[in-house]
Amino acid sequence: MPFTILDGWTDRNVTDLDQLTQSLARNLKRWRNERGFTLDALAARAGVSRGMIIQIEQARTNPSVGTTVKLADALGVSITTLLDYEQGPRVTFVPPDQAVRMWSTEAGSYTALLVGTEANGPLEMWQWRLMPGDESSSDPHPSGTVELIHVTTGELTLVIGGETHTAPVGTSVAFEANTPHTYRNDSTAPVEMTMTVSVPPAR
Repeated sequence: MPFTILDGWTDRNVTDLDQLTQSLARNLKRWRNERGFTLDALAARAGVSRGMIIQIEQARTNPSVGTTVKLADALGVSITTLLDYEQGPRVTFVPPDQAVRMWSTEAGSYTALLVGTEANGPLEMWQWRLMPGDESSSDPHPSGTVELIHVTTGELTLVIGGETHTAPVGTSVAFEANTPHTYRNDSTAPVEMTMTVSVPPAR
């Protein structure tokens, strides 16, 4: 089942959904033009079809989480920037009800983008919950991308480049995310963790 960036927004009104769609459309086009990428160039860099990019820029579709991450990585910006770019004060406060859920399952698993910044390359903080038996897989990020994880509840199974690791509660993990990786809950209790992702600036 595909998941869209609107997961977690279903309890909000249509105006919120429309605003998110319009914001993504506007910001994707803005950053593509700022980077000097044609539609074909961005499609090649991101591994996303030209047609999909056109649909997103015209606010006619909401891409999957994987597609959104690929576009952000190709542009060298955080997902936060793609969803809502503002030239504002250096201090940003994000209330709990404004954290955007990027992925969720019917069992109750989810990821929530808490906050992000463009300082020295995209830097993002995430909150994760994985229910028993659930997993989420990620394509490789650009070379130089680093993920930091702290497990606050349960036992996380982390698969990096085909190698399986176990991280019990209280464990912190750092790894280079330029290889396929999967976050999995093989236990019978929920897993909760905080994750920070650092992406190098686009060259």
